Amino acid sequence: MEARGPIEGASVVTSLPDVSELAPMTLAAWRPWFARAATLALSLCAEDGVAIFYQSDVVVDGEWIDKGHLVQCAAEAAGARLWWHRIVCRAPPGTETFGRPTFAHMLCFGRAPTPPPPRARVDVLPETGGTTWSRATGIAACADACRYVLARTPSRVVVDPFCGEGTVLAVANALGLDAIGVEIARRRARRSRTLRITADQL
Repeated sequence: MEARGPIEGASVVTSLPDVSELAPMTLAAWRPWFARAATLALSLCAEDGVAIFYQSDVVVDGEWIDKGHLVQCAAEAAGARLWWHRIVCRAPPGTETFGRPTFAHMLCFGRAPTPPPPRARVDVLPETGGTTWSRATGIAACADACRYVLARTPSRVVVDPFCGEGTVLAVANALGLDAIGVEIARRRARRSRTLRITADQL
């Protein structure tokens, strides 16, 4: 990402990995890595594009790690502004769980001097939607992010630099957007090339 720079006509929709996905990296090493990865993901956006991050918090050795907060700090340091922040329910409200929380953050950043004019918005999505694997962003959340890109930016390319099995890419394609994904795990990269989502799944 560092060598690539902005991609013409592109917005980013992605989810950065937590420390458990980067073993044997330590939590102390992961924090600066995460901030740098968020900054580099933002750097892929066209000037008039947006970067939308879907992040689930994690608990590591009893410590709650707010990944939405970490993304926002990195974005602000890179000169991007928070345009909106949604909560995405991963389970019905009131559900007791052990380990990962029942919600995720979805945050949208832009580098334009002023954000788009205010309008009515949804701040809580009732479900993340179906997933292809345990760490994937749900189809409903991907669709919400990609529809925002379509409706509120001139971008017609969605980039996911941590694409996993390709849910963001498949949803973007189903909505008529081009998509570019990067994935270090070969098995997931192969699956991402074949994943298809139809309009009736959105």
